[in-house]
Amino acid sequence: MEGVSTVRISWLKPEDRIEHEFRQLREEGADPSGLEERWRKGGTEDLDKQRELALELLDASVALRRNDDDLDVAAFVRSAAAPSPSTRFDRADLENRLNAAWTGRAAGCLLGKPVEKVPREGIREILQSIGEWPLERYFTAEGVPADVTERYAWNRASRGTSMRENIECMPEDDDLNYAMLNLHVVEKSGEGFTTEDVATAWLQMMPVLTVFTAERVAYENLLHHLLPPDTALYRNPYREWIGAQIRADVWGWVSPGDPGRAAELAWRDARLSHSANGIYGEMFVAAMVARAFTTSDVVEVVETGLQFVPEESRLAAAIRFAMDLPQQTSDWEEALDLLYAELGHYHWVHTINNAALVAAALLFGEGEFEKTICYAVMGGWDTDCNGATVGSIVGVMGGAGSIPAGLIPTAWSNPLRNRVRTSLKGFDNSRLDELAARTLAQVPERYLVSAS
Repeated sequence: MEGVSTVRISWLKPEDRIEHEFRQLREEGADPSGLEERWRKGGTEDLDKQRELALELLDASVALRRNDDDLDVAAFVRSAAAPSPSTRFDRADLENRLNAAWTGRAAGCLLGKPVEKVPREGIREILQSIGEWPLERYFTAEGVPADVTERYAWNRASRGTSMRENIECMPEDDDLNYAMLNLHVVEKSGEGFTTEDVATAWLQMMPVLTVFTAERVAYENLLHHLLPPDTALYRNPYREWIGAQIRADVWGWVSPGDPGRAAELAWRDARLSHSANGIYGEMFVAAMVARAFTTSDVVEVVETGLQFVPEESRLAAAIRFAMDLPQQTSDWEEALDLLYAELGHYHWVHTINNAALVAAALLFGEGEFEKTICYAVMGGWDTDCNGATVGSIVGVMGGAGSIPAGLIPTAWSNPLRNRVRTSLKGFDNSRLDELAARTLAQVPERYLVSAS
């Protein structure tokens, strides 16, 4: 009807969710063909009836699930091979590393922001069109031919904020929103925070359209009075996607040298919106971040993260595959070819393929900040998330490679102007160094050298 418009809210439409659920079930090893046949035969132009059928099938799919999370996390963390070290940290050194972690996360995220969702070959073509391949700097739109931009539809959402020619700070992004929100959770509820505390913070502080995929479903479920872990499981086909993995850093930052504690805190957060490999991805990253405080060996960092992923999971198999890549080739592009051949069937924002890419970028980056974040973004898939994650980890590592302890090269840090934008209540225009100081204040005294 003329004059009638609709509100577009992605990720929640039942007819979209059921298609993603079929794919998720197959990844879990289930056979949804019976449900798919009912979906095809029930085709109708009546949108209400179509959605009613989709919801019915989403509910029926529960019986087919093979991989819902039933992990006893406390027992699993106790049995993991990485003991909590007795290392204590000087406050000034730790604050320096935390500042580098916040800055590194922002820089890596901003680097990947313009090409999020652009396929790997598109990223290469964009950069080659202006003679900037391989990637070594923040992206620019200057000189990129119109046909290339039209072909890959890159940079639409971030054109005014994320180019070399217009960066004024770290613009709003969910990868930084979650880090600030989780800092708030610890500040308000302490290290004994619960999943329900995280849920309350979401509802109080985050506008619903600033969350995506599994988080948006969990948000909707909260508004319908569901509680964790049902918030993650009910009609949520995105339960193993990357959303939890990008929320991991704070748990590692406040658990320096203690990957077990970091993984356990990550589990409390992740179970609000994710299950199984979606949860394991957050535990994997949190443990790597925590270990990065005590080693400059990226192999040890990745191995530590893997210890907090159940051995028989699909995520563990993917990470082991990534860890073997340096033995097969020293060339990053060849490594990516192998990674895509093995894991390219996953959605571009799934946990499993992106976690493996993070592991590979860390290993091939060899602790060098610029090399690592550029490799992560050149790898495609969820470019801003992966750039942010490796930027945080290598920022924490400090003295490895060419990075002075606790510092990020100025070509990456200066454009940020030490400032981050957000729609989170009370956090807009935060200074990165102030966020680092606030994070330090949440590190338990047992990890710190006594002031005396």
